[in-house]
Amino acid sequence: MPGKADGVVKRDPLKRDPLRPLVGAGTCYLLYYVLTNILVPIGQFTGGQMIALTVPPLIAAAISSALAMAIFESRKVGDTGLAWVDGSLRNLLTGIVLGIVAAALAVLPAVAFGLAHFRYSTNADASWRGALFTPILLFCGALGEEIAFRGFTLQYLMRGYGRWAAIFGIAALFGVLHAGNPGATTMSTINTAGFGVVFGVAVLRSHDLWLPAGIHFAWNTALPFLGAGLSGITIKVTGYELIWRAGDLWSGGLYGPEASVITSGVIVLLLIAVSKVPAVRGTAYLVQESEPVVLSA
Repeated sequence: MPGKADGVVKRDPLKRDPLRPLVGAGTCYLLYYVLTNILVPIGQFTGGQMIALTVPPLIAAAISSALAMAIFESRKVGDTGLAWVDGSLRNLLTGIVLGIVAAALAVLPAVAFGLAHFRYSTNADASWRGALFTPILLFCGALGEEIAFRGFTLQYLMRGYGRWAAIFGIAALFGVLHAGNPGATTMSTINTAGFGVVFGVAVLRSHDLWLPAGIHFAWNTALPFLGAGLSGITIKVTGYELIWRAGDLWSGGLYGPEASVITSGVIVLLLIAVSKVPAVRGTAYLVQESEPVVLSA
């Protein structure tokens, strides 16, 4: 018999098969990993580093999630919250606004207080074409990571082991997998895991991937346009760069603002904002399945 308290019955799939959620999520991520390693060299050869870092992971994530949903749930990939329905645009735009504000808070107050300043880059090769095309690629990269980490993998673990265990577990994995980026530090890994928690909570709030994808995309895009580094990578889209007068604790060093204590504070504010912002419920079937069943009296 399932547990019952205060009119609430909690699903307990672990009593049937405690390993199935781990097998399902692990299979999905393994497929993503294999496909990414196959597709990235092709992207590098045909389009260069930016193409390789963004488009192949999106393709790999979509294919692996579609296969995992078909194998383990007999459902379509849209049921991970990818389906474009009424409210999807609102959630995406809400996420974009939150991401832009968060990036601005990580940089502009430091400029205002003299901890950093903008400097014209004499060797900048920025162009309007790059400024237009780069956000498109960054959107592909952000959406790809959200499908890979907060799609089937997170949601299947949520239904099997509980929401918060899954969110914190995938967030930790998200942080560790970015620890190999250029200039990564302990702080950058912690902050990246913190973003993983934010994105996981966004999935809970919206029951889709568009809210977290919007936040992720806007953050990744706003930093380069503010002249800052992104996860250890320099992306020049303007003729200006952000120069810090403060130490690595405040600037994030070679990794960029994501390794700074300022961003740690921004993540807390962002988490509060995500938990309060209105969101339209999407099509994430597995998130719905992870909710307790409320019985009427």
